[in-house]
Amino acid sequence: MMKRFFLATIALFAFVCLLKAQDESSEKAPSENTFVNPIFPGDYPDPSILVDGDDYYVVHSSFEYYPGLLIWHSKDLINWTPVTNALDTYVGSVWAPDLAKYNGKYYIYFPADNTNYVVTADNIEGPWSEPKELDITMIDPGHVVDDEGNRYLYFSSGSYVPLSEDGLSVAGEVTHSYDGWEIPRDWTIECFCMEGPKLMKRGEYYYLTVAEGGTAGPATGHMVISARSKSPLGPWENSPYNPIIRTESPKENWWSVGHATPFEDAHGDWWMMFHGYERDYYNMGRQTLLAPVEWTEDGWYKLPDGYNIDTPTQAPKGESVEDHYSLSDDFSGETLKPHWRSFKEYDENRFEVKDNSIVIDGKGSGVADCSPMLTIPQDHAYTAEVEMEIEGDAVGGLVLFYNERAFSGILANSSDVLANLRGWQFPTEPGVLDGHVYLRLENVHHTVDMYYSLDGESWTKIENSFEASAYHHNILSGFMSLRIGLCSIGDGKVSFSNFKYKALE
Repeated sequence: MMKRFFLATIALFAFVCLLKAQDESSEKAPSENTFVNPIFPGDYPDPSILVDGDDYYVVHSSFEYYPGLLIWHSKDLINWTPVTNALDTYVGSVWAPDLAKYNGKYYIYFPADNTNYVVTADNIEGPWSEPKELDITMIDPGHVVDDEGNRYLYFSSGSYVPLSEDGLSVAGEVTHSYDGWEIPRDWTIECFCMEGPKLMKRGEYYYLTVAEGGTAGPATGHMVISARSKSPLGPWENSPYNPIIRTESPKENWWSVGHATPFEDAHGDWWMMFHGYERDYYNMGRQTLLAPVEWTEDGWYKLPDGYNIDTPTQAPKGESVEDHYSLSDDFSGETLKPHWRSFKEYDENRFEVKDNSIVIDGKGSGVADCSPMLTIPQDHAYTAEVEMEIEGDAVGGLVLFYNERAFSGILANSSDVLANLRGWQFPTEPGVLDGHVYLRLENVHHTVDMYYSLDGESWTKIENSFEASAYHHNILSGFMSLRIGLCSIGDGKVSFSNFKYKALE
């Protein structure tokens, strides 16, 4: 009797635990009408969003990756497809841009190399103009137009300059307007570092949104600050709800959240788009997040009470467009797909897309100076593989690349498979090739194994692996991320085909 009672008690306890687990799972699992952050997984920092009728367009910082300023399009704020790159000409590391539309023309203002530029287009799909330099040295331009049609650019210093009517030149002196919100001294931040001003008007007020606290550094540093004024030139009154959002503990999943743009969507609902680092995946860079916004009776915006950016959120209204975007590439056609970037240069004469391959001329003496062709991984665990044909004395490779000082991966010349571990390169499988090879990287939560194959079906793991969690800005600086790269090094050519990217559980 006691034994049956004991077994029944255990069964009841197990059933209750199962129900509780199902409830907790249902709270976290997205349903058909919800979304879970991020909306741009991977390195998509400093988002600038333009609402253009019932279309949404976003552009991000592109740093040293060219072509730059990739514009994305969506109908529902969740599913995004690449449109075109707005910047081919190398002008330096491209930081926080601002995408704007004025009198039917599109503008992107952006800082690079201690100055500022603007590119323009009559159609969002291009062609985009060559960058025109503006005679101003501050960073993070934010465009605003007053009720009389006067145009201004704000900068991270809290200062602004008037623009010419065509928006292509500075039309006056720098004027300081906003000092920011005072951060409590006992908060753990990287620096005061006000940046990323975004401006919009609602009702009788102009709203200025900035980031403070440092874009990286401690998890709790970056934050979103709001102020308002009845003039776009100030004086500004800080919001009583500041900071609008801030990571309060390193135990949270999203760190250094900030650089936000509040906006009204095509259906009259309000949102805030911003970025953040994901805990334990700092090397993925700053990812783009979305959160709902509500307005108080006295005219301030804030997040809904109790809202958590980790949990499933009611999806925005809008036509849901099936997402066909994929990193895998069969290199069909004659043009390079827009998710590929080269590092610190974009030389169209160096590569050719033909016969379902991209043929890249060799350059440099190693991974550091070969300007690899790069793409952004989207997952915590994945495989990437590619087929290579090697011509002449070239070396081809498949690497994970942060910058010219931080990279590792698997390479091959015409006869040998090579390992490259943090710049230390050596033959690991000598004499096994005849100018043709398949290479694979398997990254599982930062631990990366490397493989080669002679036929694309039977794979051999080399003895060398590496750990990639430290390839990120807090250690290496540069504000960049760890990307998958195709390398063509030395004298000769490397033909890449059948690039396959696959997310792992």
